[in-house]
Amino acid sequence: MDSREARLAKLRDTKLYVVTDARREQGDLPEFLDAILGAGVGIVQLREKQADAAELLSWGATFRAACDRHDALFIVDDRPDVALALGADGVHVGQQDVPASICRRILGSEAIIGLTCNSPEDHANALPEADYLTAGPIFATPTKPGRTPVGLDLVRSAAEHVSRPWFAIGGIDSTNIADVRAAGATQIAVVRAVTDATDPAKAVAELLEV
Repeated sequence: MDSREARLAKLRDTKLYVVTDARREQGDLPEFLDAILGAGVGIVQLREKQADAAELLSWGATFRAACDRHDALFIVDDRPDVALALGADGVHVGQQDVPASICRRILGSEAIIGLTCNSPEDHANALPEADYLTAGPIFATPTKPGRTPVGLDLVRSAAEHVSRPWFAIGGIDSTNIADVRAAGATQIAVVRAVTDATDPAKAVAELLEV
């Protein structure tokens, strides 16, 4: 298992972070993970909001093995208990989820903790236990129904004020990633731009070109 220093180095070096479900409908989870990790994705997150712990543990073992093969980071959404059981590299939580300080107590000092942020105030008030933050949703996205997109101003604000690693997220794809990059983002997180792609590895390569 990587040390905290090694995990933080991978976190800082990651340009593209992919959030995905377990691809139950496609039935190609191992192949999908190998394809995108092999194409250059540095972090993958298992996000299954409605799954029970047993399902997460089963799918998470596939994520853990793929990330080990490709020397990438594996993050679990929302569930520090599941992350601990899987030996994941860390957990990602939202503003209303288990606080980063409690996640740190559960997972220990080696883990990576991510925190969703939707405003400059969220960035300013982020607990020190959070190793990385997000900025978004930049554009409208069905993964955050009812959430008003914040636009590129939050990217510009984060680029100026956030000192820890942060990822722009929310509706980013090949048609707008150049604008996000121009606004100051150097690390990007995506969902549908890769998970819905006919050729996920090609989609990763195209995003990384920017």
